[in-house]
Amino acid sequence: MSVKKALITGIAGQDGVYLAKYLIAQGYEVHGLVRWDSDVGAFDRLSRFGRLGVSLDDVTLHIGDVCDPHNMLDLFYHIRPDAVYNLAAVSHVAVSFKTPTAAFDVISKGTLNLLEAMRRLTPRARFYQASSSEMFGNAPSPQNEDTAMMPCSPYGIAKLSAYHLVRLYRAQYDVFAVNGILFNHESPLRAHDFVTQKIAQGVKAISAGRQDCIALGNLNARRDWGHARDYVRGMFMMMQSDVPDDFVLATGQMHSVRSFAEAAFACAGMTISWQGEGLDEVGVDDGGTVRVRVDEAFFRPQELHALCGDASKAQRMLGWQPSYDFQVLVRDMMEGADV
Repeated sequence: MSVKKALITGIAGQDGVYLAKYLIAQGYEVHGLVRWDSDVGAFDRLSRFGRLGVSLDDVTLHIGDVCDPHNMLDLFYHIRPDAVYNLAAVSHVAVSFKTPTAAFDVISKGTLNLLEAMRRLTPRARFYQASSSEMFGNAPSPQNEDTAMMPCSPYGIAKLSAYHLVRLYRAQYDVFAVNGILFNHESPLRAHDFVTQKIAQGVKAISAGRQDCIALGNLNARRDWGHARDYVRGMFMMMQSDVPDDFVLATGQMHSVRSFAEAAFACAGMTISWQGEGLDEVGVDDGGTVRVRVDEAFFRPQELHALCGDASKAQRMLGWQPSYDFQVLVRDMMEGADV
């Protein structure tokens, strides 16, 4: 029996590395697509593989771009993948406001190019699309597969476009294509410009005496934060289902940015109390030293109020359950913080 081949786009990112490790353990021959600029830099690039103990000898990397349809056709022709996991994206919501065209090209057009290549060359392959809770925007929570989608960013709009492309190709061409509507998921491999990693790195630096204070945006923003390990396992489970469908993955619990900071400081043996309101609010330690400040520069142009997912469908149909709770996630990020 031949070994199954999996292609992961965006393999250099947090989810891509965790997924590669998981698929290798499942016996897959793993191929990864990386942009030409993904092999430079220390933390946010290919060094993630080493941090997770994944040897690059166990992964075949291909330089390319999902925005190039000819490149995707060539890639599918040579690999002939059995499973495609599309994780490629301009993944930072704030960046999508500054580069909306690039965000839409990579996320929406990139997904179209992949679906077309699969339809033409490997129609029996299975396709996973990394959809996002950002598609819900400010729809009332908890959000599930039937919730109206009202995205509040170019990133969310692009993800919603890709989501509908997957559903269209599934209905029109009878391909096995699923949408994983994942709520926020973090890990020690998260990029430094995400608030959870910024907090973990900052608290670690403060506890080591290398930094005095962290500047954050909206402390009241609430998110449903889970662990990336749980979510890549859910991706795989979706791809093993008998019938392709769309699934929300979430913990069902919300925590504020303020709560995340408190939990991170607690892991470092520090207690934070809050003083003031709005832009003047600060977090101080037991000695009265300001450790957290609010900076308006980190506010979103349009803030989401409350994202909280209802993963009951995935629990019922896939048997998926998150194994990491909020406190364990924060502790894992703190222990993995590199300063």
